[in-house]
Amino acid sequence: MEYEIQGGTFPIVICTLQKGETMKNETGAMAFMTSDMKMETSTGGGLLKGLGRALSGDSLFLNFFTAQSDNEQIGFSACTPGKIMPIRLNGSNTIIGQKNAFLAAEDSVDVDIFFKKKLGAGLFGGEGFVLQKFSGNGMVFLEIDGEVIEKGLQPGEKLLVDPGHIAAMDESIDFDIERVKGAKNILFGEGLFFAKLTGPGKVWIQTMPISKLAAALIPFLPTSSSGSDWGDLFD
Repeated sequence: MEYEIQGGTFPIVICTLQKGETMKNETGAMAFMTSDMKMETSTGGGLLKGLGRALSGDSLFLNFFTAQSDNEQIGFSACTPGKIMPIRLNGSNTIIGQKNAFLAAEDSVDVDIFFKKKLGAGLFGGEGFVLQKFSGNGMVFLEIDGEVIEKGLQPGEKLLVDPGHIAAMDESIDFDIERVKGAKNILFGEGLFFAKLTGPGKVWIQTMPISKLAAALIPFLPTSSSGSDWGDLFD
């Protein structure tokens, strides 16, 4: 499988498959495919696995696309402004991603749920107890909100991050929550908690979580209390 990522703020990854190669994606991410591509839909491992993905923010079903001849193409597009991040898994590296991070992957990549082991991280980490886990051999493509920054942490090295800005991390990263110190910092600062990430491993940080983008747009949206509503946009 070969791929190319095109586009700017709203990117698309175009994958070229040879006969017999298969890609899978969450429902709704496929933008186009050439005519000799066969599509099948299933839970990708049974009902329980499908339910697990649903808990982590994805759909119950996966779509599987298999090339029936050489050089067939399929495009998967991001649903929010940002980046598509390609990661190659080699059987020994496992990636933990935020909810809704999964865009598409080769069929040899396993997409599963990941439970945070620490109660504090689960309750206050911004994404609940369940994240996404990617393992196996092959390419996986993740959706990133905004731009992406990669940070490599040495053993014992710590990084404090706003929880919503964590896009993905190596499974070797220890994830915990640290409470902000100081009453003024809590009342007027960045919130109650930071995510504390401890190496070794890589962390991918996104610059504009979709939740922050939505919050920034709210003051500019029409409301019924101001004498207008969504219908006014189409008058």
